[in-house]
Amino acid sequence: MSEVRFTHIGGPTVLIEFEGWRLLTDPTFDAPGRTYAFGWGTSSRKLTGPALPPDALPPLDAVLLTHDHHSDNLDDAGRTLLVGAGVTITTRSGARRLGGATRGLKAGQSTRLEAPGRPPIEITATPCRHGPPLSRPIVGDVIGFALTWPDQDHGALWITGDTVLHPALHKTAADLDPGTILLHLGGVQFPLTGPLRYTMTAADALDLGGAIDPVTVLPVHYEGWQHFQEGQEAITDAWADAPAAFTRAVTWLTPGTPHPITV
Repeated sequence: MSEVRFTHIGGPTVLIEFEGWRLLTDPTFDAPGRTYAFGWGTSSRKLTGPALPPDALPPLDAVLLTHDHHSDNLDDAGRTLLVGAGVTITTRSGARRLGGATRGLKAGQSTRLEAPGRPPIEITATPCRHGPPLSRPIVGDVIGFALTWPDQDHGALWITGDTVLHPALHKTAADLDPGTILLHLGGVQFPLTGPLRYTMTAADALDLGGAIDPVTVLPVHYEGWQHFQEGQEAITDAWADAPAAFTRAVTWLTPGTPHPITV
């Protein structure tokens, strides 16, 4: 049995702690108020700051970076943090851009974290499509992460990353049968591209999660930025008639407060 502490810092940024390991997802620590360009004429303003500053974090063993080229997943303060954060695991294209102690993976590839006195962690990159069909040349490479280690009670910990619902995601969910999902939501849209979406909606998440019956679902990356179309209230309303097994699995993390979960 593994008890894992999840501390949601804001957006996609979560501190994950268990059995001596300290991992951080997608570091975003800039102050609110700035507008960031996302490429091809799109942009978004950051509305809220992090629940914890970088200097409040413990020493980090690894950063799990779904992608480096959008500032709502890696901002300026987050880039500074990478320097002292042990290893960074990200996309292969992102690893080329970042350099240093960075490991690049494509979907299906794995790497391993090992340290004396701690359980080894197998980290496998999972597929993401950060937009509509054929958008990858525009939106860039993105991955999620599946984490497994000895003595997990409920199966893999899956960090979905920024992705829309697509067939490879359904296949990944079925193959992994994860017990815990760190679920990127928000239904991202931009005025310039109209109805096109770039991350999952609440309805998409129900479609995905309802098919695999996870034990714990932790929504993240649905707030704090102008380009999110579904915040917590909208997501909760959309799940009002969801099967009880799914709604029981959902835990809303309070930013800045560690939340222990059996994984």
